[in-house]
Amino acid sequence: MAGSDAHIYEPSSGHGLRHDPLNSIVGPRPIGWISSVDLQGRRNLAPYSFFNAFNYKPPIIGFATIGWKDTVANVQETGEFVWNLATEPLSQQMNVTSTALARGQDEFELAALTPAPSRQIKAPRVLESPVNFECRMTQIIQLTTTVGTAVETWLTLGEVVAVHIDRAFIQSGIYQAVAAQPVLRWGGRGDYAQIAPENVFELIRPAVARVL
Repeated sequence: MAGSDAHIYEPSSGHGLRHDPLNSIVGPRPIGWISSVDLQGRRNLAPYSFFNAFNYKPPIIGFATIGWKDTVANVQETGEFVWNLATEPLSQQMNVTSTALARGQDEFELAALTPAPSRQIKAPRVLESPVNFECRMTQIIQLTTTVGTAVETWLTLGEVVAVHIDRAFIQSGIYQAVAAQPVLRWGGRGDYAQIAPENVFELIRPAVARVL
């Protein structure tokens, strides 16, 4: 039976393994490939592996930065950011944008990516990415422990105010997620995953049970 012979650990005391399994267990995860600008208009583009969607209406997405990074500083200053879909064809360039640069240096130029104007905000989109979410910041939250001690990690949440989707990935009014070849972050030092059509299956939610 699964779980009958378990490796058990308390994170505060260490995991006792070669690599922390948390990132592998909670994964694969979508990548927060975030573009932003500072008040001087200097561009920044960086990927974050702690990212997800948190609400439908209004659509709210969020990403976490371990340490006070240029991205969260820019968002705090301007109240804006763009999420760009990281795909397999763009994976190498996405990885290049994770390079630690001095504040003000342009990751768009470093990775040979094209900054495209957004519709509602000043932060640019990655033109080569097939999907972009323009976002206005709603909250920046510093995480804490159970006893209230501040953690050097900030969760940035933003409301999606405009969406750009390459029409090549829309068929019969349905976005073809697999065709876009999204790249997902897994565990380890550099593990990523991609969804293949043969690995997709459907589960329909059960109907609400009628109370007699």
